[in-house]
Amino acid sequence: MIFSIFIFWRFAVKLVEEELHTFDITIIDWVQSFISDKLTKLLGTLTFLGSAKAVIAISVLTIILMLFNKKWWETVFFIVAVLGSSLFNLLFKFIFQRTRPSIHPLITETGYSFPSGHSMVSFVLYGMITYFLVLFYVKRFAKIITIFFFSLLVLIIGVSRIYLGVHYPSDVLAGFAIGGTWLIICLIVLKIILEKRQTNIE
Repeated sequence: MIFSIFIFWRFAVKLVEEELHTFDITIIDWVQSFISDKLTKLLGTLTFLGSAKAVIAISVLTIILMLFNKKWWETVFFIVAVLGSSLFNLLFKFIFQRTRPSIHPLITETGYSFPSGHSMVSFVLYGMITYFLVLFYVKRFAKIITIFFFSLLVLIIGVSRIYLGVHYPSDVLAGFAIGGTWLIICLIVLKIILEKRQTNIE
């Protein structure tokens, strides 16, 4: 968690000092060197999984499943985690007010750029889902596959934002960093509450 905060802080400071240009442009040039019609279509589809519509739909489905299984506290913290990440993202965007890149955008987006909302919110959303699934699964192989799948999905969503030209790499990394920090905080508090309730029951 401390490392995530440090990463976000470093990018935020460099952004204020306008020293991120070389870092961002170098990575953008490399990522966009792979541009092709097929890859654009694929990443255009995958980036949707980090969009507001997808996040809302997946969140509602997850909440329904958790309530059906009477996971009350898990549901509360899932809502707090996802909703909180969205609100924090809006706050940071308002604070930094970084304009989006205009190098080679393949799609059109509005609003400010730093940190990436897709990266930040998807890290929290799929991180929470991964945590719950890992607790549910018994077999170690299933746990490993779940962690690998969702980690890869979040990474691809982040890369897709760079590829599509709507975010700087520093936006994406900062989104991962602050999203990871918020996710860890939520999971730690949730674990403390569940353990305390379990102790009281016993």
